Amino acid sequence: MVRSSKEEKFLQLREQFPFFIFEKQEYTLTSTGIDIRFTFNLADQYTFHPALFIPWKPCFRPNEDIAGRLSNIIFNIGMTELISYWKCACAPLLIIRPFVLDSEQVAWWKKLYFHGLGEFFYLNAIPVTEENFMQVEVASTNSLTADRFLLDDTLIIPVGGGKDSAVTLELLGSKRGSIPMILNPRGASIETIAAKGFARDYFIEVNRTIDPLLLQLNAQGFLNGHTPFSALLAFVTVLTAILSGRRHIALSNESSANEATIEGTLINHQYSKSFQFESDFRDYVRQWISEDINYFSFLRPLNELQIASVFSQYPQYHAVFRSCNAGSKTDSWCGHCAKCLFTYTMLSPFLKENELIRIFGKNMFADASLEPLFDQLTGVADEKPFDCVGTIREVNLALCETIRQREETELPYLVRCYRNSQIYPEYSSVDFAAELSQISEYHNLSKEFLKIVRDCYM
Repeated sequence: MVRSSKEEKFLQLREQFPFFIFEKQEYTLTSTGIDIRFTFNLADQYTFHPALFIPWKPCFRPNEDIAGRLSNIIFNIGMTELISYWKCACAPLLIIRPFVLDSEQVAWWKKLYFHGLGEFFYLNAIPVTEENFMQVEVASTNSLTADRFLLDDTLIIPVGGGKDSAVTLELLGSKRGSIPMILNPRGASIETIAAKGFARDYFIEVNRTIDPLLLQLNAQGFLNGHTPFSALLAFVTVLTAILSGRRHIALSNESSANEATIEGTLINHQYSKSFQFESDFRDYVRQWISEDINYFSFLRPLNELQIASVFSQYPQYHAVFRSCNAGSKTDSWCGHCAKCLFTYTMLSPFLKENELIRIFGKNMFADASLEPLFDQLTGVADEKPFDCVGTIREVNLALCETIRQREETELPYLVRCYRNSQIYPEYSSVDFAAELSQISEYHNLSKEFLKIVRDCYM
């Protein structure tokens, strides 16, 4: 059997680097914050030291209340962090040294690694199964048990700077004791909380540092690709909940995140934003960390069209939000990626063209160079973009509604092409208003939070 060059590279690396070790974790409570450091070992040839730093905030508990009670959650953060480093060579054996994992936990982690790396395996043509991609060996007798924390009935709201977290912040940010949390703060996330009325320094801050050695290995041709970042964020939010004494963690992942990126498979770029992961994570936290934490996605009952509809009503966020990965470092819209085009499309039924141009800097529907991405988003192409975008159905319905609203005006290039395509008739008769009135039953919201979601647009 002839193997692809990518598969040959994968097999060579696994032979050259037969094991990966989670050596240890360390954390120190200093006068300025909490320093967290992990040590990972790739086959005794490379050592990685990723780190987190969390500055002290007035909302945090006194040191004496938490100093000896963080090992469990920090260990689990390390178990998630190591995915980014393990993937560079995909060592067949993973050795865990800090603490014990029982067989059920090992199965849980293997599921996360396998599905969270589904896109990575696919794009690198790596032929593995959940059973054979990795063996986990626990080389420790140090056990950890779930703990109880006296947490207030208050909220942490992770804010990334996009439209989704802006909606959650707007609807929940005024509830008693709510505080934003930002991982690696940037302009869009800070300006988003300011648009809600929070002081620009009133948020829980987490700074994550990637070991530069990993980037060097990537540049040298080691394996690289997408990892389940939202799983890391999930465990980090639990740590901040423990530090600040807050019970509820309100994420902003929507029902659309459940759709597979590759139709007919389980490969999903947004796996760690999916309802499946959310439910698995809640079970894991309850059983092995603390039953006091309530992690849920506030927007899970909604689809992307509904979220765009609500967001369009909050103009205070329109100039500051950003959902572009390519422009994240400069807090800009690149105007050339799938995320920019998708966000533009979702908002097009709810904002006027001049408002969209003001936000994005151009009429993206008039850019003919975006046609390949447009075909991916609408389902003409075989694959959706590997990005955090909504469903093919949502894109098509947004375009149909945009056409209905602008029948008497000349349509821009991409929309005109769509109007003349074979896909358009399939969706043009769908009741758009009905799409905005449906509530998904697959969510983990209590009655209190579900009522807020319902009331925001019904």
